[in-house]
Amino acid sequence: MSWQGIVKHYIDFFSIDEKNIITLLEGNTPLIPSVCIGKSFERPINLFFKYEGLNPTGSFKDRGMTYAISKAVESGSKAVICASTGNTSASAAAYSARAGLKCIVLIPEGKIALGKLSQAMIHGAKVIQIKGNFDDALKIVKEISEKYPITLVNSLNPHRLEGQKTGAFEICDVLKNAPDYHCLPVGNAGNISAYWMGYKEYRSCGKINSLPKMLGFQAEGSAPIVRGYPIEKPETIATAIRIGNPASWDKAVKARDESGGLIDMVSDDEIIKAYKLLAEKEGVFCEPASSASVAGIIKLSERGFFQGGETVVCTLTGHGLKDPDNAIANSEKPSSIEPNISDILKIIGL
Repeated sequence: MSWQGIVKHYIDFFSIDEKNIITLLEGNTPLIPSVCIGKSFERPINLFFKYEGLNPTGSFKDRGMTYAISKAVESGSKAVICASTGNTSASAAAYSARAGLKCIVLIPEGKIALGKLSQAMIHGAKVIQIKGNFDDALKIVKEISEKYPITLVNSLNPHRLEGQKTGAFEICDVLKNAPDYHCLPVGNAGNISAYWMGYKEYRSCGKINSLPKMLGFQAEGSAPIVRGYPIEKPETIATAIRIGNPASWDKAVKARDESGGLIDMVSDDEIIKAYKLLAEKEGVFCEPASSASVAGIIKLSERGFFQGGETVVCTLTGHGLKDPDNAIANSEKPSSIEPNISDILKIIGL
């Protein structure tokens, strides 16, 4: 049978009338084995990348959005609203367009990658930039959704996490069990919470017989969970996780503690190093925030955290084309010469 999207594929784990499902055939993303990074550690690990950048709008947000929009349709909603650092707005706009719903998105002015902004705009969402950060935007959309007939589709909406849990299902379907460790970037903290939910549900129904330890990584300048208090003005090159007061803070801490895992932080330099390493050594192009997960396992390896031989999955949350400016800024600039073969051969070393 051809792929029909996550809700239909895992329909036993959802509660919805199939006629209300709004899908762009999200999910079924590849679990790519590492050919370099995992083998380069002093104690090598079996490393895999769950490449969520190959979802329809280029990020993991599509998993949650298909179910959130489907449930909005089922409830009779005519409009949805969200705050976003980019990927949520792109996904909400696309699925709303598919469903025929009005979509309003609030974004921090000047703090969103153009690849993501362009998606929200082309899908016809009403995009409003505020002179504040993501946390300010989230506070506003929460208040609007509480007072007016507009459905909130941020990860405070429980249907978002229900959809995102399917990433864990797919990993187990491929590996035939849970990995030993699952590592994710942590911004608003919904994804680490959702994956943990998914692993627990799969074990409860006998699909797997073990659970992974959940490893989350925030950016140093935006690490409220690690520091233990909200960050009023979070800053990081990884715009997708530039969030100072995560909506799913408590759920993420619960996932960490129940699994026996950890939540730590990585610097922007470590994020960019992992970002380039993934592209240059693994052939996988993800956005900077995605590489926080890989930066995290590199940091843990250097501390002697792994014994060797463990199976570790890193979720890469978004495609690199979401943020082309960072790719260009962190790459060697192209040569510009006359169309002369001898000069070209000289440059390439022949």
